[in-house]
Amino acid sequence: MDRSKGLGSEAFEALPEGEVYEPYIPANKSPVEFTLKAVLAGIAFGILFGAANAYLGLQAGLTISTSIPVAVMTVAAFRTLRGVGVRTTLLEANVSQTIGSASSSVASGVIFTLPALFMWGVAPELLQMTLLGMCGGLLGVLFMVPLRRFLIEREHGRLPYPEGTACAEVLVASEIGGAKATNVFLGLAVGAFFRVLIEWLKLFPKTISVTLHNKLNVGLGMKMSAALFGVGYILGPRIATVMVSGGLLSSLVIIPAITLWCAERTEPLFPATDVVIAQMDASAIWTNYVRYIGAGAVAAAGLITLIRSIPTMIESFRIGTQQLRERLEDAPVAVPRTGRDLSLKTVGIGLLIIAFVMAFVPAVFGSVGAFPVRAVAALCVVVFAFFFVTVSSRIVGLVGVTSNPTSGMTIASLIGTSVAFHVLGWTGMAGQVAALTVGCVVAIAASIAGDTSQDLKTGFLLGATPRKQQVGELIGVLTSAVFVCLTLTLLAKAYGFAGQPDADPNAALAAPQANLMKIVIEGVLNAELPWMLVGIGAAIAVVAALLRIPSLPFAVGVYLPVSTMVPVFLGGLLRWWMERRASSNQDRQERRESGILFGSGLVGGEGLLGVAIAGVVVVQSVGTPPGEKMPLPGEVGYGWAERLAEWIGFGAGATPEAPHLFAAVLFAMLIWVFARRCRTHVG
Repeated sequence: MDRSKGLGSEAFEALPEGEVYEPYIPANKSPVEFTLKAVLAGIAFGILFGAANAYLGLQAGLTISTSIPVAVMTVAAFRTLRGVGVRTTLLEANVSQTIGSASSSVASGVIFTLPALFMWGVAPELLQMTLLGMCGGLLGVLFMVPLRRFLIEREHGRLPYPEGTACAEVLVASEIGGAKATNVFLGLAVGAFFRVLIEWLKLFPKTISVTLHNKLNVGLGMKMSAALFGVGYILGPRIATVMVSGGLLSSLVIIPAITLWCAERTEPLFPATDVVIAQMDASAIWTNYVRYIGAGAVAAAGLITLIRSIPTMIESFRIGTQQLRERLEDAPVAVPRTGRDLSLKTVGIGLLIIAFVMAFVPAVFGSVGAFPVRAVAALCVVVFAFFFVTVSSRIVGLVGVTSNPTSGMTIASLIGTSVAFHVLGWTGMAGQVAALTVGCVVAIAASIAGDTSQDLKTGFLLGATPRKQQVGELIGVLTSAVFVCLTLTLLAKAYGFAGQPDADPNAALAAPQANLMKIVIEGVLNAELPWMLVGIGAAIAVVAALLRIPSLPFAVGVYLPVSTMVPVFLGGLLRWWMERRASSNQDRQERRESGILFGSGLVGGEGLLGVAIAGVVVVQSVGTPPGEKMPLPGEVGYGWAERLAEWIGFGAGATPEAPHLFAAVLFAMLIWVFARRCRTHVG
């Protein structure tokens, strides 16, 4: 392979029978790989993006893959070290991104499930959350180890592993030359500055909105979020359009229809018990009714995605168990450096220890009580995790991490566990908590398995040692679990979550996925759901699937407020425009890459500022009387906009809308800056 030209075509294509892929760094060379600086850099970047992803997921129900941003920032950091005489290698950078990228998967499983415990009023201890995160992450990595030889090596060229391949390209391109980190760092700065203006100084409103019809509760809004705009660019125009379409269905069709249908009703309609619909605004209708319709749509869409994947799942599971038997039967042979995995003995001992901890350590499942409940919960975890890790590892090879139906896998695990608990009579709060924590561990295991697969694909193309990457994944899980759970605790204290009894509804984070998991568990164990509303949502998902509309993104759009989806749509629209205006295929690729890196930076910058603000709020709350909320240092407010509007001649009657107008101008400036960065090629 000509290393001066980067990865060759054989990195992307299936090889003829009998040929073996030659990685970028051959197996007969042994450059420095697993070092202290690589581990520390990976841990640091993992903490950074893990916290940002936790905030993003709790705010909007979305997380992003962080492999490429972590890889780019690692390369930049190592290049700085080279400037002061410290030697670094490409494989060190790969170990760093392997460790750092684990945090996004741990964050996904934790934030999509555990906030439900706060909503039930049984806030978990930090130790419990950390143990759940560690158990799920370790299970996902260890179950993936026996599958690597088949999925990554033997299926090379047939399973593309898009994120893993892209990450390898980024690392090689950065090694050859380029300045890709610039857009990530600029994005971090812009995202943080945007958040300071909105959340810290409060110079602009968090949401800009317009009412289209008062009597029918028809209106539109948009969250002032740089992170959501960046997410939209990363997702692309198709998925962003599908998601906003679901939001428009809720705001322009479902809410007005409920308002009109119940305009003459004089009694509350379940699940509302004390207010009639005629007295509700759009927000109240969404909370009491549309939220359940959206939950039904998301649950059904997740299961539809899962059902469509059943043939792949069965084949993946069959192949996985076959490969495991072959590994157990293989006689010891000399294995090249690029083919050395953790030993199956190590994997087996690790799995037994994790199962023992879950069954016998009460802190793992918290308040679930007796040993039989913990034992059944641990058994459910092992069974579901083994199956879905095998499935997830193969599915991400075909469609990538973003399209991995982890939500459907988690819902299936919750339903299976809840049914088992219902049969055993464990339908109280202890059963609900145990079912949710089982879902948490399985969600993390399936998610981290997909991330591990992508990282191992990167290592396979570069010529890394799999065993060292697998150890790196384990380190990434252990360290990121602590800090992701600390972030969740901090955000819970500062903001609270929607549906949490003592949370301020104006400040609470939506935590949409956790609300969904809570609804699923309560529905199975307590049969207290408004099934008509859930059924309507399920029907919407089925119709979307029949029309060949991606049902899960559409259902997420129905479930979340349209104000969350609008900036996502605008980000996708900008990507469509920038790529459409490209002068060549190379220019289009460079614009896509520049925007994705800048968008990742926006997510990181806004998320980190959100966590920092939460820290300030928590510190301030010490000694503050209950019910009082101290303003943030430097908080200004957006009365300035009303005064400026009067001064330039809008008139006193127009000043209430002035903050929204100036906020729209600020967002337009963000779009302009983003477009400029897309046209600035990064090397």
